[in-house]
Amino acid sequence: MVLLLRLVVTAFAVWLAAAWIDGIEVTSSGHGAGWDLVVLLGIAAVFTLVNAVVKPVVQLLSLPLIVLSLGLFLLVINALMLMLTAAVTELTGYGLTVAGFGSAFWGALLISIVNWVLGGVVPDRRR
Repeated sequence: MVLLLRLVVTAFAVWLAAAWIDGIEVTSSGHGAGWDLVVLLGIAAVFTLVNAVVKPVVQLLSLPLIVLSLGLFLLVINALMLMLTAAVTELTGYGLTVAGFGSAFWGALLISIVNWVLGGVVPDRRR
C-alpha cells in the first residue's frame, strides 16, 4: 500500500513537471484521457526503478565530483536519471519526453521537491 501511495506521489510530481516545465511532456499513443493515469503511473514506476538501480551506481562512480562540488553534482545526477527515464519510456510509445538537459535539470529539481514535501504526508513502513 505504501509503495502504491509513493508511486502516486511520484506520478503527480511528474505530471506537475510536465505541466510547469517547458520541454517536458507526457505522451501516450492516443488511447484517450483514461489512459493518462496509467501512463503516469508507468512513468513513475520506471523512474522509481531507475532511481533504485542505476542512481546508486552513478553516485558511487561520481563520488569525487560530488565531494568536490559539495553535493551540487547530485542535481546533475538527478537530471540524468530523468533523461534516462525519458529514454526508456519513449521506447514504449507511452512516456516522458524531455527536450534537453536544462528541462531535465529543472524537472528533476521540481520532482525532488514535490516528492520531499508530499513524501512527508505518506506514511512510512517503519511507522
